Amino acid sequence: MNMRVRTIFFAVALAATAATRAADYAHDMYVCANISGQGQVMGGRAVIASGLQRSRDRVSFEHLGPPHIRLFSVTRDPHDAGTLFVALLDGVLRLRHDGSARRTMTDWRMTEPHVIAFDPNAPEHLYIGLPDGIGVSHNRGQSWRRANEGIRRAYTHALTIDRTSAGRVLAGTELGIYLTEDGAKTWRLVQPTTKVTYDIRQSPAQPAAFLAVTSSDGAWWSDDAGRTWRAIAGVPTKHTLHNCDFDRSDAQRMLIGGWGAGVRVSEDGGRTWSDRSAGLPSRDINRVSADPDIPARIYAAPHLAPLHVSDDFGRTWRPLTFEKAIVYDIVFLARN
Repeated sequence: MNMRVRTIFFAVALAATAATRAADYAHDMYVCANISGQGQVMGGRAVIASGLQRSRDRVSFEHLGPPHIRLFSVTRDPHDAGTLFVALLDGVLRLRHDGSARRTMTDWRMTEPHVIAFDPNAPEHLYIGLPDGIGVSHNRGQSWRRANEGIRRAYTHALTIDRTSAGRVLAGTELGIYLTEDGAKTWRLVQPTTKVTYDIRQSPAQPAAFLAVTSSDGAWWSDDAGRTWRAIAGVPTKHTLHNCDFDRSDAQRMLIGGWGAGVRVSEDGGRTWSDRSAGLPSRDINRVSADPDIPARIYAAPHLAPLHVSDDFGRTWRPLTFEKAIVYDIVFLARN
């Protein structure tokens, strides 16, 4: 078998294997990315790949749009599985799952949301974190109001909805973690920090357990539903930690990614942490994520480099897609 034929054979085999596996996946993978190095500018007419990318097979990616260089996160309308809401520089955008029928749901008073989330127990309620506070909609984005009562420094980078109780939300702000239990009517400070809280995650296995990471103030853990927190030993405190995640296939596994911190993982419920950055092109990691459908598979997004994947929880890595990218978020949404 000559080299060309062999290459074609393996490409076809890989595609067939991916298609077979994709049929078993319960989630589609969405990546919010600025695909750099192509010479385009925002507003230009050239076709670019920046924006929302989707993969159904974890091998190939399709560009859903919009062609935007600052698209921060995505979620799905709980009332309509075919409708997505994305947070981008311009505000909140609603679109169909094929990228069509786009409509901006906010005006100039609410721009640059870094996080967007529906309340699963109050599915009409949609929350966004803004540079100047928190926005709440009680009608799936048709109208909005500010909801910052009790927050001292309003910049909000993280929002996590407690899946066990309607109206219960944790917010990561400029100088602390805040909790509301009345749908953002009032907030109280539950953990002061000296830097921005960049991400807060609820454990998929233990509803009362939450993990949070900050910019140069380390990582924090709560085992009482976010009411009290303690600093986690073994996690860098001198680096910006961009985000964290849990492995849904193993309650003991969690991971953190950050700028200069690389990829850090725990396989014993957070008691000890290991550096799993070897094999990546950089220790400057914009995003990490665990695949909910493939045990021990994790993704890492080094700054201005390909998105990488590991099938052994970070012990070895290989490039997956994109030549040069800034990945703002990796989201897995239940397949519609």
